[in-house]
Amino acid sequence: MSEVLVLNGPNLGRLGTREPEIYGHATFADLESLCVHTGSELGLTVEVRQTDDEAELIHWLHEAADRGVAVVLNPAAFTHYSYAVRDACAALTAPLIEVHISNPAAREEFRHTSVISAVARGTITGFGLQSYVLALRALV
Repeated sequence: MSEVLVLNGPNLGRLGTREPEIYGHATFADLESLCVHTGSELGLTVEVRQTDDEAELIHWLHEAADRGVAVVLNPAAFTHYSYAVRDACAALTAPLIEVHISNPAAREEFRHTSVISAVARGTITGFGLQSYVLALRALV
């Protein structure tokens, strides 16, 4: 495995301005740079994407499945209810690591359930952007 897709769901493009008390002040560009740099250190080619569109995210997961590419996924709000995203994740042929910047279990009750976790190799939550670094390290 040398290629990883880091996929991000809704509102993550608003990092740095959306609820900085929860998600911090780093921007999506900072996240992208961190993931690409970390991947390079680990011998990985990392591509970072973000969408607010469920269908586009599903398309990217199908692409990863077809190409046998590992995925680090922050499904964001889709975590809690999107069986379509869950089913696309279940079809992946390479490892999937679910990540969250905050700790959903320490937040509102509706955030406590992930429909994605059961089909992921592992879940890393609550470490800010370092959750992505830990996920990339876990893949290697």
